Amino acid sequence: MTRETVLRFLAAPTDVGTGEQVHTGRILEWLDKAAYAQAAAWSGGYAVTAYVGNVRFSRPVHSGMLVEVSARLVHTGTTSMHIQCDVRAADPVSLEYRHCAECLVVFIAVRDGVPVPVPSWEPASRLEVHEADEAVMRITLRKDIEDAMARQTYSEDGTAPRSTLRFLAAPRDVNWGGNVHGGRLMSWIDDAANLCATRWSGTPCTSVYAGGVRFYHPVRIGHVVEVEARLLHTGHETLHVSVHVRSGDPTSSERVLTTHCLTVCAALGLDHRPTPVPRWDPVSAEDRALDDHARQLMRLRGRGRVNGPGPAPDDYGAFASASA
Repeated sequence: MTRETVLRFLAAPTDVGTGEQVHTGRILEWLDKAAYAQAAAWSGGYAVTAYVGNVRFSRPVHSGMLVEVSARLVHTGTTSMHIQCDVRAADPVSLEYRHCAECLVVFIAVRDGVPVPVPSWEPASRLEVHEADEAVMRITLRKDIEDAMARQTYSEDGTAPRSTLRFLAAPRDVNWGGNVHGGRLMSWIDDAANLCATRWSGTPCTSVYAGGVRFYHPVRIGHVVEVEARLLHTGHETLHVSVHVRSGDPTSSERVLTTHCLTVCAALGLDHRPTPVPRWDPVSAEDRALDDHARQLMRLRGRGRVNGPGPAPDDYGAFASASA
């Protein structure tokens, strides 16, 4: 069994968002598909996305670029596979690849709806040992992040700006198990977060970080999907947005929480470079608690900076201003 899967293709005009760059939501779909391919190859069957963390966008991708998405197994649990994913892109003439995005995805092997054991993997080289140690370290960090996110209250007492997308999950959104693809869900989350950020900043925004993407329940095709984004905190040029995805049968008003995550967006000026955003000041007790929560998550992300050089927890201008 191979521990790495690599997908290669050209970025298409239909992958571009509202500006000139490939939509970050589409990049999230690419990452999830590559990770699924590796998880299915290693487990020998179907697997579901359980968690996506430490998503960092370091450089934009443009239409016509040759894209390489790699998914590399770095740790196995009893039923889980921890997969490091990276996106690189190059001009098809020069073939000079440059790093564009990365994340860690955790998949669970499933048979008949029940988690099943996966073949164990043992690192051999020094690099593999380092990557495995890092994945294990992130298990504790991930638990801390999940606990911090789960403790928060989101109610009508909050006065922060929010945006909600509502639609039906369509057959084109289906994955190989009959439910909505995890990458598609993350794309919807990205859309809602950027809508909320753009409304507050008054300028176009782009995602530069996503973390704590926790999948609780599958989204069924044909169900009503509600994606609610709420502003938690503003930095100098960034906006921290919490996104909840809920879904349910269209014949009922009941909605079940399926996914939750935190997205950081950067505001862009006319020159497509980071620009200051209006400061948002918490008003209610809930507002202040969620603002503190966003700051706590920044500190937790700081604990996980073991990959070497990279943006600080609230320093994301490199992606927004990077040239292709």
